[in-house]
Amino acid sequence: MEYSTAYRLADEIRRSEEYTTYHGLKDSVMADETVAALIREYRRMQTAMQMSMLSGSQADPEEMQRFNTLTALLFGKPEVSQFLLAEIRLQQTLADIMKIITEATGLEIQLPG
Repeated sequence: MEYSTAYRLADEIRRSEEYTTYHGLKDSVMADETVAALIREYRRMQTAMQMSMLSGSQADPEEMQRFNTLTALLFGKPEVSQFLLAEIRLQQTLADIMKIITEATGLEIQLPG
């Protein structure tokens, strides 16, 4: 198999608006160690809650309250909010690309739950 097409796709992704916006914001947002630590905690909590939902469990109410408070704090800062939204847009773009590729191959990806 020739991988040149995959490398061209990677290059196209790096030149995309979603990628350049995300990385432009990432550098400035993550330069603040406090904000970077809060974002890491936000992601950790978000993943834990998603895994809990996939397994059919209920999230701990206190943990859910902490997550909501942290979410409000992070999204209350305009630059951080722009960064997190840019990250979501980039993730969606990559998910769309993955869907196109898996549909083309007939590969079925099963998610737990």
